[in-house]
This record gives sequence, structure tokens and C-alpha cells, in this order.
Amino acid sequence: MYIEKHIRRLMQLFMVIFIATSAGLVYWQVIVANQVTANDRNQRRCLSYNMPERGRIFDRNGVLLADSRPDPNACGGYVRHYYEPSLAGLIGYYPGPNFPSLGLEAAYDDYLSGLIGLTSLDNQVNKTLHRAPVGDDLYLSIDVRIQRLVAQHFKDPIHIDSYNTFSTNRGSIIVMDPQTGQTLAMLSSPGYDPNKMVQTLSKNDQSYFERMTGDANQPLLFRPTQGLYAPGSTYKTMTLLAGIDSGTTSLERVYDPLYTHGPVVLGQHTLERHLSNLDPFTKDYHVSTNYGFAHSDNILFAKIGVDMGVDKWLEYNKRFYVGQSIPFDLPIAKSSVTRPDGTLEENMLVDNVFGQGVDFTTPMQIEMINNIAANNGQLMQPSLVSKIASRDGSPVQTFEPRKLGEQQVSQQAARDTRKAMFGVDQCGSGSLDGVDLNKSPWNIIAKTGSAELGGGKPAHSWLMTQAPYDWQHPEKLPALSILAMKENGGEGGYAVGPIVASIYNDIFNKGYVKADRPISASSSYCCTAKLLQIGC
Repeated sequence: MYIEKHIRRLMQLFMVIFIATSAGLVYWQVIVANQVTANDRNQRRCLSYNMPERGRIFDRNGVLLADSRPDPNACGGYVRHYYEPSLAGLIGYYPGPNFPSLGLEAAYDDYLSGLIGLTSLDNQVNKTLHRAPVGDDLYLSIDVRIQRLVAQHFKDPIHIDSYNTFSTNRGSIIVMDPQTGQTLAMLSSPGYDPNKMVQTLSKNDQSYFERMTGDANQPLLFRPTQGLYAPGSTYKTMTLLAGIDSGTTSLERVYDPLYTHGPVVLGQHTLERHLSNLDPFTKDYHVSTNYGFAHSDNILFAKIGVDMGVDKWLEYNKRFYVGQSIPFDLPIAKSSVTRPDGTLEENMLVDNVFGQGVDFTTPMQIEMINNIAANNGQLMQPSLVSKIASRDGSPVQTFEPRKLGEQQVSQQAARDTRKAMFGVDQCGSGSLDGVDLNKSPWNIIAKTGSAELGGGKPAHSWLMTQAPYDWQHPEKLPALSILAMKENGGEGGYAVGPIVASIYNDIFNKGYVKADRPISASSSYCCTAKLLQIGC
């Protein structure tokens, strides 16, 4: 009897020890396994069964953009490899566990490393059984064919005269589907070699990284989302959308002569005559809003801004997500149109409305304003990742197009703005010799911009565009929008116009995006639309 009692106690003791040991194993091998593996002092984290075989990255058509190659000398037995250099800033790089990653590699690290997603439970089992974990794959909205065209044409030679245009390799191009918000191409120049970055850092050699961080051209800065610049006259598009939607102006509204001679006084602000971009022979300066937009007149838009008022203008900026956190797969720096304390006086407003003053925006912000006009007043949430899938192709998460907030402006305001952009292309700064947007058979509509910097520095060159535009059926929406800018490139149309025209022509002619070719406008369009006064 006593023996049975002692045997039961001994069994209970063994049960307690077994449960405690099992709990300890679960805790260390499952619950905190990732923290233990990530500890810098853990010499076992580079064993193959502790490091995941990182998920792959594909473009929208299934073209491989990044994967992990076997390498016996690399931590975990794999080294990351990238197949499209022009996507370096967007995809980023993953150098292993000893250095931080960048771009989408950092933003989607939990999926790519298998910490979350369909493979996460399997990977806990894999680690327990000392098998290598596997990450999920990313499928992007990027079309690598379009990306390569963009990278190719960004380097196209243009006429450099050091007066209108200047040599520069710094800038951004964004190609989007404005009806879905999907990003088809996104270039930041200059870039860097992600494979060299991975190969050197994985060997604890920081020389290439330090050279890139010390480069005055900032190749590690992802300009489309992190660069902040004065937007120049592209910002007249924002003011035009807001002015029409608020009832402050209309395309047909004709303004009395503001400035036949001498300075112009608007509110408490005096604008010198040289700020006007109108031809000095314009008849009595009786011009419409449509005419002023086509020829990018600063004073007329300053008048629209003063009529709208500071509060109303700032309200529309907020609708357009200026100064707001923009949901995107990569961080986007906040644009600003006010002083640091959030205030804006009328004296500043008259400069801000045409993209100078205290306006500082990212290229992505200008592209979003562009997309509001292109998509009938409704902004779609911008996106880069379309799907996350397990290694066998099973979907983990899919991302459908979604609206970003309530409709920003009316359909009519957006349609009128597209019409005004067509005037730029046919009759204004987009039609000048050397810009030649009007020579494309795809009816590219546009707003040029040259952001003055002062101090003798060349202006930043901007071009906001959409295509194709069917001027006979203006309710039809453009299939694509492209935003291009070059830092210190000079006049926007001259510096980037030929580049953008070539990109559109190649995309549509090669069938990368399907679109019907519109009918070109007649030679009398500008006179009929009252967008030219000389020669009509």
C-alpha cells in the first residue's frame, strides 16, 4: 500500500518535470525563438535552419525581380539577388540580419521572412524540427517593361543650352493607372547597385554603403516619395481644380485687364509685371482662366487664389492629402503649403497658388493631384503591392483598388481641368518647339512647371501629364498618368517633355497598356478655343 503511494508521488513528480520541460522548450523554441535568433550575440542564428529562405518578388506579369541564391559563405546559406537595377530604390535591399534593409524589403519583411502569413505556422514547426523557414512572395503592380522604358528614356539626350535647359541626372518619374491607383513604374535617379550593396554588407564591408551615403547626389534618397521640392506651375492644376469646384472661377471667365502697365496689387501684395507669362502683345490682357492656364500666367492665378481666400484654398489642399499621411506601401514625406506653425498669410497665398512661396511637395503628391483630374475628381489609394502569396502560389492577401477619401472635386471640375491641360499641350507651353508634346499621336495633356529657386540656381523641371485624351469625347478617362521632374533641369517642358512623349509613345505603340488612339485636334483648335490671340 505504501509502495503504491510512493509510486504515485514519483509519477506525479515526473509529470510536473515533463510539463515544465515541455513548456520551456515551447517557450524558447516557439514563443521567443525569433528574439533569440535575432540576438547579435547568438552565434547560431546564421545556421540554415534559423535563417529563412526569403520570399521572392515579382512584377505584375510574373517576371522575377528579386530572389535568394544559395551561397555557402552567406549568413543562413542564401544571399539576396536583384534583377532590375532601376527598381533599386523601390524594392530596396536585404543584406542579411546584421544590417537594416530598405524599401519594400523592409516594409514587407515580416511576410518575406515568413514571420506572418500562410507560412508562419509551418515555419514554427520548421524551426522546431531544425528545417529552414520559407517566406511568402510579393507580386507588385509594377510592369518591368514600362519600368525599363522609363529608365531608358530618362537618360535620353535633350538640347542643353544652359539658359532654358541644364544638364542633370537627378529626378523622378512616376507612371500610374489613375483609375485604380496602381503604380506601373517608379524611377528615382541617380540610383545604386543593390547587388553590390548586399554583397559588401553581407561581408561586413561598409565601404560601398558609406560611399553612397556620402555622395552629394544622394543616390539612397528615394526621390518620388521622399524628395521635397517647390512644385512650380504644376501647382496651378491644384488651384484650378479647387477654383472651379468652389465656384471661384470657370474656364470661360474673362478677367478685366489686371496689368496693362506697371505692378499689380492683389490684396496687400504687389506683383511685378515680369511675373506674368503672357505675351506682351496679348490684347488688353482680357483673358480667360483657360487662356491663363494654357500660357501659365502667375498673376491671373494669384487673382484666383485671392478670390478663393486662404481658408478655402487650404481646405482643398487638405482634401488632396497635402500635409496628410498618405497610405502607401512605402513611407511618403508630408508635403506642406504653410509655415512650420501651420499658418499662411494672404501675402504668401498669392505665391503659393502658382507653386512658389512656401510650397514643398513630393513628386508623388503632385502625381496624386494629377490623378484627381484624370479620374473624374476621385483619388484612388496609390499602391505598389497587388498580392502576397505562399511559395506554392496560394494567396495570402490580395489588394483591390480602393477610393482614398470622399470624392475630392466634382466630375465637371476634373473634366474642365483636363480640357485646360489639353490647351497647354496644343496651344501653350507644351506646344513649343523642343517640347513637342502636341506631336504625339496620343494627345498628351499636360501642365509644365519650372520651380524658381533663386541664388542663380537652375529651376526644378516639372511635367504633369495624362494620355490619351479624346477631345471630342472629353468624358472618356485617360488610361495613364505620368509625372516627371528633374532637379535643376531648367524649363519643365524643354527638360522633360521629349522624354515623357517618348515614354507614352512606346507604352501605347508596344501595347503594354491598351488604349484607342484619339483623333488629333484640327489646326484651328487654338483659335476656335480662344487660346491664341496672335495669328487667329
